[in-house]
Amino acid sequence: WMRMAESGGGSVHTGGSLKLSCVITDYPYDTYCLAWFRQVPGKEPEGVVGVYTDGTPTYAHSVKGRFTISPISKLGATDTLDLQLDALQPEDAGTYYCAAAYIGDVRSFRTTWSDADLWHQWGQGTQVTVSA
Repeated sequence: WMRMAESGGGSVHTGGSLKLSCVITDYPYDTYCLAWFRQVPGKEPEGVVGVYTDGTPTYAHSVKGRFTISPISKLGATDTLDLQLDALQPEDAGTYYCAAAYIGDVRSFRTTWSDADLWHQWGQGTQVTVSA
């Protein structure tokens, strides 16, 4: 079944950039939505960006204009979802996860994508540290 693996995390100073990648194996194209979440210890996962099956992204207000999702790229049996993080701030630090779920209705997706409980397939995460 589908597997997801994130990479690209690291440590940067405020204002720095990182590019995260999520490599997905056996992704059910055109059926499952994708998302990036981040989490800090003691808090619930926070939705960063959700991507509907048509590729349209919905960003959290806190990252809009600074984070950019790339169109899904396919190579053989794997798909890759990249997330460019620019103008990083200390509050952007955390473990970043990619996630997948079937959310069939686009209107439901637009209003519920940031609810972590809806997403049932997760990667292992990649750590982002931002120092002042």
